[in-house]
Amino acid sequence: MAWFKRTEKGIQTPTENKKDVPKGLWYKSPTGKIVDAEELAKNFYVSPEDGYHVRIGSKEYFEILFDNNEYEELDADMTSKDPLKFVDTKKYGDRLKDAQEKTKLKDAVRTGVGKSKGKDIVIACMDFAFIGGSMGAVVGEKIARAIDHSIKNRIPFLMISKSGGARMMEAAYSLMQLAKTSAKLAQLADAKIPYISLCTDPTTGGTTASYAMLGDVNISEPGALIGFAGPRVVKDTTGKDLPEGFQTAEFVLEHGFLDFITPRRELKDKINLYLDLIQNQPVR
Repeated sequence: MAWFKRTEKGIQTPTENKKDVPKGLWYKSPTGKIVDAEELAKNFYVSPEDGYHVRIGSKEYFEILFDNNEYEELDADMTSKDPLKFVDTKKYGDRLKDAQEKTKLKDAVRTGVGKSKGKDIVIACMDFAFIGGSMGAVVGEKIARAIDHSIKNRIPFLMISKSGGARMMEAAYSLMQLAKTSAKLAQLADAKIPYISLCTDPTTGGTTASYAMLGDVNISEPGALIGFAGPRVVKDTTGKDLPEGFQTAEFVLEHGFLDFITPRRELKDKINLYLDLIQNQPVR
């Protein structure tokens, strides 16, 4: 019958007339739960069905942590260069341009200063969408300058890590950032200014080997992947089966590398609680 079989061949619908479902209306979590995108945003980008914490970037974390989303961005126009003229499957310079156009970000970290629960705080937040949150010279420099701002103004510092590690296209320039940021955090500690490190999914490689694990308080969101090398690399290197839940935030907490796991909806309250306790101030 005609309504079961196409009677004419070669029928094509112009692209502008196709009735596709607009992207972004629904989100499917790894456990298969379907969540309305608007409901997800209202729930701090956490699936209400299973508690899965969706990866978010600096824009969303700043909205969650800064009062009324009001802050001053630091070093907003700093961008990476290509001193090594590096080429893999494409030129590094072209890769940077593509990432900037796609994400509307300058690089893999944004830094800002504003108030959280009424008190000043400096926040540096990584964006995984920008070349996997990889740590290049600009990332290290912006974090170092944010720490300098904390020291100069005696403001607590919060680092939100979300990274695949060092940016291989910058080779040794990238690896230098581990020492650079660690040295700056030592200066922050000497000045007796609190530093809280928040590890989100994923926090791996050189990030874990430097500033991500140097907080006065190291915290994480539930279920985050935290480690130096990925589970596959560790298994291939050691030749052993890994424990269940290896490198999840819960596993890392159990083995003493984290102080607390904090759900995202409690993040603002808990971070400010830790800061009040560290500074021996009245709890807000």
